[in-house]
Amino acid sequence: MTGATSSSAQTQQGLTDRLARWARGLSGKAEEEEEDAPDARRRAGTASSREIGRRRRLYEEIGDFLFAHDLDLTPLNFGVAHDYLTGANIGVEKAVRAVLMERGRITNGWIEGVAAEHRPDEVTPEALATMLDKVEENLEQFTGLMDESRTSARNYGAALQEQARGLESGGDSEPILARLVGLTRSMVEKTRQVESQLRDNQRQTLALKSSLESARRAAEHDHLTGLPNRRAFETVLRDEIKVAQESGEQLSVAFCDIDHFKRINDSHGHDTGDRVLKFVAGLLAKASDDRCHVARHGGEEFVMLFRGKTAAEACEAVDAVREDLATRSLVNRTNGERMERVSFSAGVANVLAHEDPRAALKAADRALYLAKEHGRNRVYLASDLD
Repeated sequence: MTGATSSSAQTQQGLTDRLARWARGLSGKAEEEEEDAPDARRRAGTASSREIGRRRRLYEEIGDFLFAHDLDLTPLNFGVAHDYLTGANIGVEKAVRAVLMERGRITNGWIEGVAAEHRPDEVTPEALATMLDKVEENLEQFTGLMDESRTSARNYGAALQEQARGLESGGDSEPILARLVGLTRSMVEKTRQVESQLRDNQRQTLALKSSLESARRAAEHDHLTGLPNRRAFETVLRDEIKVAQESGEQLSVAFCDIDHFKRINDSHGHDTGDRVLKFVAGLLAKASDDRCHVARHGGEEFVMLFRGKTAAEACEAVDAVREDLATRSLVNRTNGERMERVSFSAGVANVLAHEDPRAALKAADRALYLAKEHGRNRVYLASDLD
């Protein structure tokens, strides 16, 4: 246990040292280039210097953010801070913004949780090392078996040639034939051993492949609601954009967020909150088919993607689910008490009207934010807000 901890610490320290060296390089690079470059190169490099300055300011902002929340200087913390400050990952940005509004600060442990939810493709150095070790082990076993098989075949061939020369020279055939029989039996046995080892290796490889496929499926589904998660949704979004562009179909996206969800958790407990999440997920999933994809985007937020519907048509479809939920009278199973009315707000945007998927998601998110701000339990269309 101590050795594993020490190895993890060394790996982390190495990555931390690299970040520190990169930071020191940024802090002096712009000034050094200005001092050393001739006038012509200085003029040609003005844009580059501006970019260096921009990156340096971003690094300082990230450093200030980590320092303000007393966070460790790790690649994971650095990456989440970068995603939040630059808006590179809308899920991380919204999660950080929400926890800052609720608690005022974030912790190392919270970042690990949000990274697992919003950056599931994040691979730790230790996990990567373990996977590489397993791949190398299987490769070495396979290579060893092939080398052993080739060596045995070569030795067998050489021995056969030697015995064949003995027969050609007119020597006593009986002992030569006996040696040939012995060589053949030895080769057959060796071949059987190699085949057995190869079968074992194949079984291990198939088991590893099955485990990886199961892990991949699990990594793309939300364990609570059973819906696809954000990672799976982003894959579908990329694929659907290509299909829509090729076919000329409409493509619309909607963010749906349960209203006052924190109040539900505080008043009725997290178990009831989880049941509300599953109930809302079930209502949204009823609209899901091969042309409508529903996923849990994180927390109490869901995302819907409509192929073949304009943003206005998608808005009507989402609003129908909103009205259905708003008419439901839910009961707390723990104590039998009737709960306050549960509702959600939503924002809808035309994906293809924006330059890239991130811009479309931000437009839908902005519409959702305004729906919340203007009273909740409503659906806003992004184009109506421009």
